[in-house]
Amino acid sequence: MQTVTLGISGMTCGGCVKSVTRVLSALDGVAKADVSLEKQCAVVDYDPGKVGVEAMKQSVEGAGFEIKP
Repeated sequence: MQTVTLGISGMTCGGCVKSVTRVLSALDGVAKADVSLEKQCAVVDYDPGKVGVEAMKQSVEGAGFEIKP
């Protein structure tokens, strides 16, 4: 397992946090996704053999949020 922190902008409420958590958790290989509205980020535990960071970023962007550089 590896852990990555993704900076996310555009989250404004608990519903946004649930949306980001849902799309990340739905990815095969993601063990856990802790999304913080206050910190505007997601800390994701994942299996790099099954899913990559780029796929996570695309899922978050597909849900209508932006990844911070």
